[in-house]
Amino acid sequence: PAEPISQAYSLALYMQKNTSTLLQTYLQYQGSPFSDPGFSAPELQLSSLPPATVSFKTWHALDDGERLGHAQGAFLALTQHLQLVGDDQRDLNPGSPILLAQLGAARLRAQGLLGNMAAIMTALGLPIPPEEDTLGVVAFGASAFERKCRGYVVTREYGHWTDRAVRDLSLLKAKYPG
Repeated sequence: PAEPISQAYSLALYMQKNTSTLLQTYLQYQGSPFSDPGFSAPELQLSSLPPATVSFKTWHALDDGERLGHAQGAFLALTQHLQLVGDDQRDLNPGSPILLAQLGAARLRAQGLLGNMAAIMTALGLPIPPEEDTLGVVAFGASAFERKCRGYVVTREYGHWTDRAVRDLSLLKAKYPG
């Protein structure tokens, strides 16, 4: 499993370098209060997107399969959410090709990481969770502000999950050296 782990780790590190740029670009295009200096709203969450935050004790107690399964579920949800945010932004900010390109690239990288994780799980003999529709029913009548909040949470959690994936994969990399 060393090769797929190494590939996934390299991709996750690359993704990690771009997550803060994506979040800052996203906030910049949304206007106030999102674009105000120091904007943060950690209380905003989406029930359809698993939060990346977990206590160190809980995270440390997870086995390889559980860590990979959580990440697999999160990045599956993130690919679907990033598509929705991209669609929202095409409507809200049609003149923002940089933001739209960054959202599209983030979605493609998340899909790539999903493929890498599936290869790792196969190499380790772990079951790959079935793909599911994580978005469920989307409120198409959501206000512009609600869609901006949703996009903020998605881009923020993409960064948090990418950080967690780097940490998870670095453990696997140490456990299965090439």
